[in-house]
Amino acid sequence: MRVLGIESSCDETSAAVVTVDSGRASVEGLVILSQDVHRIFGGVVPELASRAHVQAISGVTAQALADAGLEMNAIDGVAVTAGPGLVGALLVGLMYGKTLAFALERPLVGVNHLEGHLFAPTLEDRDLAPPFVALLVSGGHTMLLDVPAWGTYRLLGATLDDAAGEAFDKVATLLELGYPGGPAIERLAAGGRPRFRFPRPLLQELERPGPRRYAFSFSGLKTAVLRAVRASTDLAADRADLARSFQDAALDVLVEKTAHAVERLGYTTALLGGGVACNRALAARLRERLAGAARVSVASPRLNTDNAAMIAAAGAWHLGRGERSGWDLEPRDDLPIPGLLPLTSGTAA
Repeated sequence: MRVLGIESSCDETSAAVVTVDSGRASVEGLVILSQDVHRIFGGVVPELASRAHVQAISGVTAQALADAGLEMNAIDGVAVTAGPGLVGALLVGLMYGKTLAFALERPLVGVNHLEGHLFAPTLEDRDLAPPFVALLVSGGHTMLLDVPAWGTYRLLGATLDDAAGEAFDKVATLLELGYPGGPAIERLAAGGRPRFRFPRPLLQELERPGPRRYAFSFSGLKTAVLRAVRASTDLAADRADLARSFQDAALDVLVEKTAHAVERLGYTTALLGGGVACNRALAARLRERLAGAARVSVASPRLNTDNAAMIAAAGAWHLGRGERSGWDLEPRDDLPIPGLLPLTSGTAA
């Protein structure tokens, strides 16, 4: 099965062709076009993102097919991101994908962006299979999932306020590092010392069974960094140490909560997904923390950022089960992960 994937949930316009053979997915063509214009504004401007998608979507799709050496009619199905994300941006990719599927008389399936991140490592990690614990960390989401099987996801915990990626971006702004902030903080932190003691929000909740055990919160950590920046008499001299101290605090929480869930469930695999999973220190610390107990599966940076290959991989799984979306499919900025079991005090205990 060859699936054309289309992703336009935020500020990357992406198309990909993924082939699934004997249950294994591989990328034949992948194009990702990032929108640098948002750097000027320090964050994504929805209207500008939508306009850029309109201008790029056709060319990006044509290039992905050319890289795969295929004509449009060689695909067997179309998978397109239906949410969550910016509604205007989602609408561009969704309408384009629906039009292609209708014109080619191919099946269409709408894919949840977050479920796409779960499938991203399967494109490189041939041994990845449930059950595992998944930590999804990006600019808009931070959640910990129990994945006993594909299509069945149990929410263990999510952020109560800011997502981890958003915290990285906001701290980068405080440190005058520009946007996006995650890569800049990681580079700067590599040469810094953890001499600022920042809080590890909700880490103590691991010892208290209940709905907050695996919850995350980064607003207080951001405030602590803000106070430290304001108190600094030489920000240039303190910048690397502030970046290192912040990153250590954020990663400590992410790593400990993930490792705790893996050990409590008795699993032998942990998955990292989303843009923040590109942070090499995060993957390295989780591997060190779980050494001898579980392995860590994380995709390469190109497949961890927003991309259409992961959408095609997730879509191929759904198409293989006979699932189809109707022509009335619409984008949703709050689209829930299909098969997601909600967090309750019982499931989090």
